[in-house]
Amino acid sequence: MSLAEDDVLFGRLALHYKLVTQEQLTDAAAQQVREGAARRLPDLLIERGILTARHVQQILTVQQEYVAKRSAPQPLAWRSAERRLDALLEYAMERHASDVHVHSAAALKMRINGRLQEIETEPLEPALATAIIHEILTPEQQAAVEKHGQVDFSYTLPGRGRFRSNAYRQQRGLDAVFRAIPPEPPTLESLGLPESLARFANFHQGMVLITGPAGCGKSSTLAAMINIINKSRHDHIITVEDPIEHIHRSQGCVVNQRQVGRHTGTFARALRAALREDPDIIALGELRDLETISLALTAAETGHLVLATLHTSNSIRTINRILGVFPPSQQEQIKTMVSESLRAVISQRLVPRADETGRVAALEILVCNKAVGNLIRDNKTFQIRSVLQTGVGQGMCLLDASLADLVKNKVITREEAMRQADDPTKFAA
Repeated sequence: MSLAEDDVLFGRLALHYKLVTQEQLTDAAAQQVREGAARRLPDLLIERGILTARHVQQILTVQQEYVAKRSAPQPLAWRSAERRLDALLEYAMERHASDVHVHSAAALKMRINGRLQEIETEPLEPALATAIIHEILTPEQQAAVEKHGQVDFSYTLPGRGRFRSNAYRQQRGLDAVFRAIPPEPPTLESLGLPESLARFANFHQGMVLITGPAGCGKSSTLAAMINIINKSRHDHIITVEDPIEHIHRSQGCVVNQRQVGRHTGTFARALRAALREDPDIIALGELRDLETISLALTAAETGHLVLATLHTSNSIRTINRILGVFPPSQQEQIKTMVSESLRAVISQRLVPRADETGRVAALEILVCNKAVGNLIRDNKTFQIRSVLQTGVGQGMCLLDASLADLVKNKVITREEAMRQADDPTKFAA
């Protein structure tokens, strides 16, 4: 009797990730053959104490993704569907795509594991692109595109999921991009992030920033932090987003979510109002301008926990960006405010795995202790790198060190680490 095909694949993956030895796998497979097909290889490996239930679940997740990729569904006949865009989005969800691109005079595309792939090879006629995008835009959203050239919005595919969306005009016509949002807020575990990040949700005052380039998962990490607070505390959470992404249903906390454009004019206006709405936690989808940053610092300084994202690539650039938006006359005051209010900076990148089964997070974690506060006040932020190197015992980590660990464990390639690193020369040897 031979092993079932799915158990053979499971064994190969367990070997690939060095969770079992060939001898352990051979012995377990022999036992399975002796006892019959009803005995599954993962169960036998757990019984023998070789794998934990968590290891098995991780391997099964990778296995499912591999099988789905190998036996991907054929494209839907979307052009004849009643709602053509819904058919496209549903097809992309079946392929586990993170984004769907509808471009005038270009091929339809979707992003899987960080890479753009074509849905069709033929360019989409501009008139057809406009028509299928207009199918889902409200009159107000269409008016916003006409007036401003673009509009942010969220779109719900009934019974399937939600999408963070943006429609915009370009030289060839109307385009739109849709990012899939899971139906439930993510957890640190589901994002592949260390559980140690949960400690940053325990602060009752100050600012925690989640940073990184576009598409690196900042919003998902922010949602996971909100989810932790919502389940473990009894506070009032106000979020300000553009648009609202993950829906947080009130659990231990009362959660109120506001969307810029629909519920409030700007981030700054919503933040100013939030200070009069008795919040304990304020979560900002993005720190965009001087006024928003100034109000966020004030909120953090006056007894609130502020969680926010920022488009910066590492901890030092994050702090310099915060300080740099203020005029010279305010620098001394702002340095003091940042040094006293900033609690942590989490900078992240999503890096393709070496085995092409998805992406993994590389992290830089700065815990703002007394030494970091002194460097900020003394305008010596360039020295924070040395604090990151020596602060491992406090949970700190340089991005390049995180990348080096992933290369050492053969999770990512050295070439990919060089592309993502702040100092690529360290990976050249």
